[in-house]
Formats: sequence, structure tokens, C-alpha cells
Amino acid sequence: MKHTAKCKQKKNLFFNSSSENPRSEERKKEKMELLHSHKVEMISMAVALVAILGGTAYYYYVTKKPKGCLDPESFKEFKLVKRTQLSHNVATFRFDLPTPNSVLGLPIGQHISCRGKDSLGEEVIKPYTPTTLDTDVGYFELVVKMYPQGRMSHHFREMREGDYMAVKGPKGRFKYKPNEVRAFGMIAGGTGITPMFQVTRAILENPQDKTNINLIYANVTYDDILLKEELDDFAIKFPTRFKVYYVLNQPPEIWEGGVGFVSKEMIQTHYPAPAPDIKILRCGPPPMNKAMAAHLEVLGYSPQMQFQF
Repeated sequence: MKHTAKCKQKKNLFFNSSSENPRSEERKKEKMELLHSHKVEMISMAVALVAILGGTAYYYYVTKKPKGCLDPESFKEFKLVKRTQLSHNVATFRFDLPTPNSVLGLPIGQHISCRGKDSLGEEVIKPYTPTTLDTDVGYFELVVKMYPQGRMSHHFREMREGDYMAVKGPKGRFKYKPNEVRAFGMIAGGTGITPMFQVTRAILENPQDKTNINLIYANVTYDDILLKEELDDFAIKFPTRFKVYYVLNQPPEIWEGGVGFVSKEMIQTHYPAPAPDIKILRCGPPPMNKAMAAHLEVLGYSPQMQFQF
């Protein structure tokens, strides 16, 4: 009998335990659903917060671009931090900006005025076009050819790292807008390559800009060609969008480029035909600019299709 009673007691305990399981499982399910709902709500709030912060950051980036360091009315001093000699009379000068995140603030295709002293100690001011863009933060660079009798050339020849250069700007009439034209034809002579290089960099480094460039670059000798390595690199990286044709008055024995002065035939061969969406940019010595303007007029490029730096 005692054994039977114990069996009944165990049976009752088992029965009571199993009879309570449905309510326990239901409460557990409700609790899990509540936790899941709370988790979803928190995730939604986090996503919304990220979206708001991301939108705010993008708006700030677009509307609050770094202010440029230049002043169009007053000269400012910038420290020379690196001088790299490229040849006997050409050097790259790197100047520091106030902070590592500062930008020069120079619109594409415009230049700065540099102030220095000639060999007699007299003040001289001359325009130069940096080869850097505002994507190069914290500094700007000038590639300078120093002529024996050049007044500003004397100042650059004497500059040493740690010296300061007085700069004012921006200066210039050229205003570039991406995709404003289908193609640029560029004619550069000597140091006139610097504004062309600046515009070319801006175009090719902008994924949204589809403008094509055809450059004719004239010099006296092979050693006079400035930025050749960079120009050739552009031609390799962007073979369908950038083409350069070098012209030399005194070419080496082995030479595949043009010889003599830039001719109408060279322009006709290497430039797109005159059209409303074509623009020719010129920068070189005055005699060259005058000759190129005459060639372009004969070939049908209207004054509206041309710009001289």
C-alpha cells in the first residue's frame, strides 16, 4: 500500500508539473517577444541616428569647405619647407600653410602674385601658378625656372628652406567648371605649362569630369621640358582622355616629337576641329602667343573658343 501511495504521489507531482508548463512557456514567449521588440526599436533608433549624423556631416562638408589662406588685397607670408632642384635652373618650392588641414584656396586656372627682391634689393612682384590643388592640404608648390637675368628668379635662387615668401591672390580671369566643354586644346611654351598642368590635374583627378585634353608643349631643348614625368604619367593613365605632343627647337638626335615652332599643321593634326564645345588655352612667351592666335584664327577657332593666360 505504501508503495502504491508513493507511486500516486509521484504521478500527481508529474501531472502538476506538466500542467504548469503551458503557462510557463507562454510567459517565456511573451518575454522573448518583448525583448525582440525592444531590440528592433533600439536598432531602428540607432539607424535613424546614424542617418541623421551622416546627413549632417555631409551637409557640413559640402557647405563648410575649408577657408582658403589667400587674401586678394594683402600679401601673406608662407614658409619655404622644401626645395627640390630638378635641373641647373629649375626647382620645386614647397611652402607650408598655417595648419596641416589648411588649403590655399586658389580656383582652378588662376594664379598668385609672389613678392621678392632682385639683385639690387628692389621689390619685384611676379605671377606664378601653383602645380598643387586644394586637394593637396597643408602646403602648396611652385615649379620655378630661374633665368640668369630674371629679377624674381634672383629671389628664388637665393631662397633657402626656412625663408618666407610674400604671396597675394587669387588672380586671373579664367574660371573652370567641370564638363563645360567637350575638349580642351592646350598650347604651352616653357613655363607656360604650369596653368595647363593645374587645369589638367583638376580634370583628370575628378571622376565626374569627362573633358578631354590635347596638349602641345613647346620648348627649346629636351632639358627645358618641365613636368615631363608627370605629363607622361597622365598620358599612360588616361590614354583616351589626355594626349601630349612635345615640340623642340633643338631636338636630340633621336626624337619622335615635333621640330621647330608650333605650326598650323601641328594644331590641325593634334586638336579637335573648331566647335562650340571646344576651347583652346594658350600660355607662353608673347611672340608665341601672338603667332598661335594667328594660326588659330586661320584654322577657324573664333575668339570665343580661345583663352590666353
